[in-house]
Amino acid sequence: MSKKQWRQQEEDQESIEKMSLMVDYAFKRVFGTNGNESMLKDLLEAILEIRIEKIVIQNPEITKNIRDAKIGILDVRAKIDEEKIIEVEMQITNQHNIDKRSTQYLSKIYSDQLKEGETYIEAKRVITINILNFNYYKRNAYHSIARMKFEETKPERYIDMGYKEEEKNASEEIEMHFIELPKFLKKKPDIEDRLEQWLCLISGKGEEIGMIIERNSEIRKANKEVEKLSQDKEERELYELRLKAIRDEENIRLTGIEEGMARGLRKGRIQGRKAGLKEGLEVGRNERNIEIAKNMLKKGMEIKDISEITGLSIEEIENIDKK
Repeated sequence: MSKKQWRQQEEDQESIEKMSLMVDYAFKRVFGTNGNESMLKDLLEAILEIRIEKIVIQNPEITKNIRDAKIGILDVRAKIDEEKIIEVEMQITNQHNIDKRSTQYLSKIYSDQLKEGETYIEAKRVITINILNFNYYKRNAYHSIARMKFEETKPERYIDMGYKEEEKNASEEIEMHFIELPKFLKKKPDIEDRLEQWLCLISGKGEEIGMIIERNSEIRKANKEVEKLSQDKEERELYELRLKAIRDEENIRLTGIEEGMARGLRKGRIQGRKAGLKEGLEVGRNERNIEIAKNMLKKGMEIKDISEITGLSIEEIENIDKK
């Protein structure tokens, strides 16, 4: 290859848009592929704040219907140290059901472990990790951990059993993690913190990547893996198909919402508008709350009704016109 051809190849590679790890296909290809266990291990150690000795990826295959542009589940599932099952899922769009979705997956994974005749003692602890490209919970943290906890003991139910401190967790067998990337992006990342290093890579916070890959060899490997996938024609095609399927489903949801709004508005009554909007939400299963609230305000709907329908606070709605 001549010097000119080599330079042209380098320029062509630089012009190729890098795949985003926020798209579940790219995330699974990097972290859910056999041979990439060390990268997944480092990421999970950072999220769970534990040391992992052994990790086995349990579902390295890619769903066969991806070329049919159907939305499926591209999760990463692994068994660590023969005692825990970890389910990692990347969610790029807000379907307003991540709490139910994560609970359902966690319950199914736990129950599916037990074959007929086996005891619960043989079931492994299950942890779901949801990396979200949107904010979901009203919490002042980008990484929230949920476990099955007891409520505080009510005075009328109190019996002095001599316990100096009551147990707080009802079960250690299940655990859910929610990492909300927009919240993370609002803070200045600590490039010495391993979790924040990984989140810089996943979220595409490019200005820190150069410094981070010098500090973490696994992140350097993952970054190279993304670059390699981005330059592979077949991988790029599958990635684009997946991204198109996600966008198409998003458009279908938004269309459903708009149709529901139109049906409700045609009825000419607040109750009718609520019914139409609710139907639209059910058809679309997703919405962009701010855009919808803007349309409602233009139609003269009451802020209280908008808040009830969209889930936005009254203060958020009042501030829409100020942006």
